Amino acid sequence: MDVLPSTELSRLIGAESAKTLKQGLGITTAAQLLQHYPRRWIEFGQLSSFRDLPEAGEHVSLIAEVTGVSVRKMQNRRGSLAEVWVADDEGNSLKMAFFNGWSVGRQLTQGVRAIFHGKVGSYRDRPTLNNPDFTVLVDADPETITDHVDPAKDPLGAAALPRALSRGRTPVPLYPATSGISSFRILDCIEILLDLTDFSAWPEPLPSSVRTEEELPDLGEAYRLIHRPETMEDPDRGLRRMRYHEAFLLQGLLHLRRAQEQHRRAEPRPAQENGLLARFDAALPFTLTEGQVRCGGLIAAELDSEHPMNRLLQGEVGSGKTLVALRAILQVLQSGGQAALIAPTEVLAAQHERSLRRMLGDLAGEVGLTLLTGSLNTADRRRALLDIASGTAGLVVGTHAVLGDQVHFVDLGLAVVDEQHRFGVEQRDALRTRYELTPHMLVMSATPIPRSVAMTVFGDLELTTLEGLPMGRQPIVTHVVRTVQGPRLIGRVWERIAEEVAAGHQVYVVCPKISEADAREDPETGVQTDQDASVELISQRLADHPLLGRTRRAEVHGRMDAASKEEVMTAFERGEVDVLVCTTVIEVGVDVHNATVMAVLDADAFGVSTLHQLRGRIGRGGAHGLALLVTRLPDGDPSLERLEQVAEHSDGMTLARLDLERRREGDVLGAAQAGRASTLKLLRTIRDEKIIVRASELLSQLSAKDPSWEDYPGLRTAVGEYRDLHEGADEFIQRG
Repeated sequence: MDVLPSTELSRLIGAESAKTLKQGLGITTAAQLLQHYPRRWIEFGQLSSFRDLPEAGEHVSLIAEVTGVSVRKMQNRRGSLAEVWVADDEGNSLKMAFFNGWSVGRQLTQGVRAIFHGKVGSYRDRPTLNNPDFTVLVDADPETITDHVDPAKDPLGAAALPRALSRGRTPVPLYPATSGISSFRILDCIEILLDLTDFSAWPEPLPSSVRTEEELPDLGEAYRLIHRPETMEDPDRGLRRMRYHEAFLLQGLLHLRRAQEQHRRAEPRPAQENGLLARFDAALPFTLTEGQVRCGGLIAAELDSEHPMNRLLQGEVGSGKTLVALRAILQVLQSGGQAALIAPTEVLAAQHERSLRRMLGDLAGEVGLTLLTGSLNTADRRRALLDIASGTAGLVVGTHAVLGDQVHFVDLGLAVVDEQHRFGVEQRDALRTRYELTPHMLVMSATPIPRSVAMTVFGDLELTTLEGLPMGRQPIVTHVVRTVQGPRLIGRVWERIAEEVAAGHQVYVVCPKISEADAREDPETGVQTDQDASVELISQRLADHPLLGRTRRAEVHGRMDAASKEEVMTAFERGEVDVLVCTTVIEVGVDVHNATVMAVLDADAFGVSTLHQLRGRIGRGGAHGLALLVTRLPDGDPSLERLEQVAEHSDGMTLARLDLERRREGDVLGAAQAGRASTLKLLRTIRDEKIIVRASELLSQLSAKDPSWEDYPGLRTAVGEYRDLHEGADEFIQRG
């Protein structure tokens, strides 16, 4: 039979085996099985390193040597208990326990080497395996393999293992596995599939010219190098090719999006010598930075085009992105068009509306500045919708409410999306696809995006980086305050806050929770905890504090209604509040020049991006900023690393790269692609940046010669299937 990527495994390896793979790993097709790549490779008979053990709860397959065995009767239940100690080549030991273990004691004698598969557990803070399946290796000779496998736990059967290892002394792949199927049973299924498959019938996205130039094997050879290697160097060759494979699919999908964009048409919005923008610039009390002038020039030229602008503007917190966006808005308004500025939260939308009104001054009424959010009362919402539909509202600032079907613009010329990572592709396109002429699009981000990530995820957007900071921005000193080193440290935090208030400045105190009843999820481990500081608790403690009890304090958090939040934020902006105890609702967009201290309590509850954003709320006036990252973490806790990185580096791009290297990019890609099921299995945007860039260059060269890829049918088919996979994921998400 012909085996294709979409061929169901039940037709290839049997219904029972296919059922086990589907239940345990979600694998149903030939391509999915071959793309279940090994965790690592070991020489046959070589001992596994215990340093590579996964976390407790995960399954592992390893080769180890027995160093000791003890069998005894159990006291509180019938049967025997065999305790087996094994070691790796580095002298590390691991204890295993087998219940009803008389036969185990006879097979696992001192000096025996065996393959073990089971779930990693913990006993007295040390890893262990309980009742693992095992296979004894006698002199590392596959002909003398014997099995100790529970058939009820392994539906594929004990006879599968000799087939998987019958190739002799070659590298052995070890796969991510589950309790229902071991690494070696997975390998056996893949062996069967490799024997059945003629890869010449599979779409080959990498043209022969690319494979030759980059010295890459073809698709079938790559799979064999990975799953059936003959040397320890073979897997690297196969994986390098598959990384190019993934990069080509991604760049091909982005190429299709860009091609689709070329068919859209926009209304040109040329700049005018004596219009709103010129009058606004003339009234500015400061000089634009070089970066603002450069970015503004690029945007102005694109607005004067019949091809819709689709640009991503990224810059550090406080670099002046909003000013660049406002100047683009005014260029559109003076040509008779309308503009929308969309923010992810009502707090940020309201902040933008107030900030833009101050920046516009007397021009605010002339441009018809209008706020549209979900919390508006019926009368105000109806009035806003009528003003938008009649064209009276030239500049609309709002939240997702602006994307609603009831919102009808007369002539929407520009949509600006702030904090673009909070919006998905479909949300960004909601306004653009609604009108005959496509509005220009400018999306902004203060979360730095490494070039490799931008090329991988936002390749349909032109990337512009706003360099430099405006005059008046002061450096921010950041300290990690570790309260485990003594109560004096948290006392000093409150003293510093009191000193800043006494000097006439204002302070943010950020908490992970609103009330003591709340629990939060660790941003990296996903573990739920209820031990963090809360807005309610800290507000009470500050009220009782001898130095801060008389300060003017206020709270703001996500459970407050929009009017209450806006009232508090307005009072803080006016200087009527000294200490604002809050959650991360103030993470972006809030601009209070008199705020000089940002104290983040239980800072380990937040990710690097959030901490960098919070820190950017201070140092905006003439005084220096101080960020205090307070944590109760003990020595050696891995989460300390990210706090120390934030304290050490003030450059957001550096932090973004370090964060991606530590966490990998799964959540970044997921958020950026609006929840799309990520098909990246091998490609890592930081590690493989050169491959991503090179794939983009090669695909651009191919597309310049052959835009529809007529001479590259494998590329066209593979990218089409990849696109269908993404669109299918989007439809599923929208239905769900």
